[in-house]
Amino acid sequence: MRKAQGTEASETAADSQGMLPEPSRRAFIRSAVLYAMFVGSGVSVSGCGGGGDGGGGFGGGAPPAGTGSLFPHGVASGDPLSDRVILWTRVTSPSPGALNLSWEVASDPNFGGIVARGTANTGAEQDYTVKVDATGLQPASVYYYRFYLGSEPSPTGRTKTLPVGNVSQLKLAVVSCSNFPAGYFNVYAELAKRTDIDVALHLGDYIYEFGLLGFGSELAFTVDREAKPPHELITLDDYRRRHAQYRTDPDLIAFHAKLPVIAVWDDHDVADNAWSGGAVNHDPATEGSFAARRAAAMQAYREWIPVRMPDPSNPLKIYRSFDFGTLASLHMLDTRLIGRDQQVDLDQYLAGAAAGASRQLLGAEQSDWLSARLAASGATWQVLGNQVLMARMEIPLSIASAFTPETVAEFLAAQATPEALRSDSQRALLNQRRVPYNLDAWDGYPAARESVLVTARSLGKNLVSLAGDTHNAWASNLTDAAGQRVGVEFATASVSSPGFERALPLISGPVLSDAFPRLVRDLRYAETSKRGCLVLTLTPAEARGDWTEVSTVFSRSYSARLAASLHALPGAGQLDVLPV
Repeated sequence: MRKAQGTEASETAADSQGMLPEPSRRAFIRSAVLYAMFVGSGVSVSGCGGGGDGGGGFGGGAPPAGTGSLFPHGVASGDPLSDRVILWTRVTSPSPGALNLSWEVASDPNFGGIVARGTANTGAEQDYTVKVDATGLQPASVYYYRFYLGSEPSPTGRTKTLPVGNVSQLKLAVVSCSNFPAGYFNVYAELAKRTDIDVALHLGDYIYEFGLLGFGSELAFTVDREAKPPHELITLDDYRRRHAQYRTDPDLIAFHAKLPVIAVWDDHDVADNAWSGGAVNHDPATEGSFAARRAAAMQAYREWIPVRMPDPSNPLKIYRSFDFGTLASLHMLDTRLIGRDQQVDLDQYLAGAAAGASRQLLGAEQSDWLSARLAASGATWQVLGNQVLMARMEIPLSIASAFTPETVAEFLAAQATPEALRSDSQRALLNQRRVPYNLDAWDGYPAARESVLVTARSLGKNLVSLAGDTHNAWASNLTDAAGQRVGVEFATASVSSPGFERALPLISGPVLSDAFPRLVRDLRYAETSKRGCLVLTLTPAEARGDWTEVSTVFSRSYSARLAASLHALPGAGQLDVLPV
């Protein structure tokens, strides 16, 4: 259905005969498909549920006022500290060559009280992106910022600095896996409406590297979200163009304009199932050097994401910490690129290939850094910003070998049968070996996980792991090899990438969500078929996870609901995921 060159005259003639020209035909087909999808499900396809102001003028359905031709990607802020924050924008250059912009920060949205200002240069060598570190700010304060190119202003952004001293409450919004072709970013729209979030965390897969037929793209045509460029990303220009496409999304623009973001990359920001020396989705024979591809992806990421790199001499080093007064220390980890050994498959795992004491996920340098940070922090909560699940997600081998309705039902039936009535085959089922369902997670690196958990336990720390990656929502206890509780893990669903409803379509979402906590010993909550986000609320008395889910990502008209709330209490022996 792509429009061929030289068809304008024939389209005009067709239109005069009552036929729709190509753009209109495409829109008509999309509308027809969406209508068929949603009428039966009861979801409205009219209106724009992502729209509206949502408080503060940064609502989720349209770009903030002021987005002009020179600033089509909006503005963003990130990596806030108590006295500074990174400010970002991108300029559409009216002419080639270097550009000089000015920027300003104010304590009010009308810019009556300017507290910081400066200038910044950009050009083709940084893809006309602009990043400045605005300093001299006050702790725990809301600020407004904008850029100017000549006399034309950018949209206005809102940001907030980190607190110091005694802090009574912190709210972190946690998102992951935002796949543009997989559907609308209604999760971003929902967060842009909120006024109670201090900082948003993006735990990776900010973009996806696939081409037109990549994961989650089956319905991209129907919602006009086909990947650009249309091929898999390899070069710097490829990754820049994909970031640019994502940053045209109105809900992503609104999300960034409303909230400061602390971000870290995951595999799809480079290539599927990446590790320190390669990726499953990289073939050196046809795609060249993985190191060159990774360098291109990381350069585009640093250009387009408002992240403060801790070591300019090492562009791979992204792990870093943020302190929220006496309440919490956040340690953003790189479990993907800088230190990870290659993944093993199930047969290799069964043969003991993952059991080595030297097997790395963080790498030695990052592991030492994390231990030192945990030891130095006196905050009530130690929060890990992970890409992948840390909790033990071990399931029976019979199910791991063939995850079907039959194998699940057989195991659950054995589990539900009273011991005195169980058959020998049922007892064998319940006593069989358990193995990780996902060897790309910490489960595939048990020694590396044990090192972190032993450190946290020996230091008496209240550990909260946050994770993304799986596209599903989870809450688990973190236990060490001896079975002792060391912390808790709250994991977010995806912004738009499909979860188990696509991977296991023969098992209904409610059935699977109910089954998983019965299959996995440390798991307390699962939602395997909805897109959404997590809000972590920390106080001196509790760590609370609230999971919000959206009704659809295939229409901008959507609803959102609070799906679950769970919490943990601080203190030795009390770190346990419990209902609120």
